[in-house]
Amino acid sequence: MSSRTSPVSQPITIRRAVARDAKRLTRLVRGSGAYEGKYAAAVAGYRVSPDYIEAHRAFVAVGADEYEGRVLGFYSLVLAPPELDLLFVADDVQGRGIGRLLVEHMQSEARAAGLDRLKVVSHVPAEDFYHRVGAVRTGTAFANPPAVPWDRPEFEFRIPPE
Repeated sequence: MSSRTSPVSQPITIRRAVARDAKRLTRLVRGSGAYEGKYAAAVAGYRVSPDYIEAHRAFVAVGADEYEGRVLGFYSLVLAPPELDLLFVADDVQGRGIGRLLVEHMQSEARAAGLDRLKVVSHVPAEDFYHRVGAVRTGTAFANPPAVPWDRPEFEFRIPPE
């Protein structure tokens, strides 16, 4: 795996997101460098609400020591239909394995829920990441203007039984 920075050397805890995390998760989404320029409109008004967190299996990666309990990333798993809805890692800690940890955790949660596969509609700049963590390209989600005026790669995670 190529990385822009060194791997995480401090402990990372993945825990269930709670309603009070909503503002932090919203800031992660809106502040993502992957959504700058032509992609900015897609997240400009996006909000991860407490209701969203309560309705979905949302989990956060929390750093210890040097990160002082900061939320470093998160994902949201939707069970019906099975989909990885959101996956974000803070820009300053990307390339350190946090996204991979979140994907591994998501796969474990999906397996525990009885899923054998799930869909991901990827942001274009995240396509290489999904390839590296084992997702298989299955197609294209076509543009849906005005919200998303570009085509996006569609992937599938196959969840093997333990």
